[in-house]
Amino acid sequence: MSPAPTIRVQREDFDLQTEVDRLAKAAPGVGAIVTFSGLCRDEGGTLAALELEHYPGMAEAEMTRVATLAIERFGLLGLTAIHRFGKISAKENIVLVIACAPHRQAAFDGANFVMDFLKTSAPFWKKEHCTDGSAGDWVSAKDADEKARDKWK
Repeated sequence: MSPAPTIRVQREDFDLQTEVDRLAKAAPGVGAIVTFSGLCRDEGGTLAALELEHYPGMAEAEMTRVATLAIERFGLLGLTAIHRFGKISAKENIVLVIACAPHRQAAFDGANFVMDFLKTSAPFWKKEHCTDGSAGDWVSAKDADEKARDKWK
C-alpha cells in the first residue's frame, strides 16, 4: 500500500529542515530526499510581495491528487507538499515539495512532477504588489509551465 502524502495549504511560513526530518522519520527505507522550496522573487527589486489566493478545499484536493499520482508513478516512500497563501514578501517561502524514495532519480522525478502540475493545475492565483506602492497585475500562466507539465503525459 502506498503512503498517503502530507498536504497543507497555510498562511504561516514553514521550516524546511523540520519538514524534511518529519518526512524522513515517517518513511522507512529512504535512500534519497529531494526538496524544492519556491520563493517569492523580487523581480530585480520591483516586486515587494505577491498576494496568493486559493480555492479552499479544491486546492488541497488537487494537491492530494497530484501527490498521490507521483507516489504511485515513481514509487515514492513519502511526499510532502505545502503551499502558502496570503501576502508573501519578496524572498519569503511560497511552496515546498519534499519527495523521498529508495533512490535519487525517483525522488527527483517525483518532486519535479508535483511542481510541474502544481504550477498549472492547482487553483492558486497570484497578484503582484510593487515596491513603488502600486498594485501590479494578476500573474498569468506561462507557456513554459504547461510544456513542463505536458512532458509527463
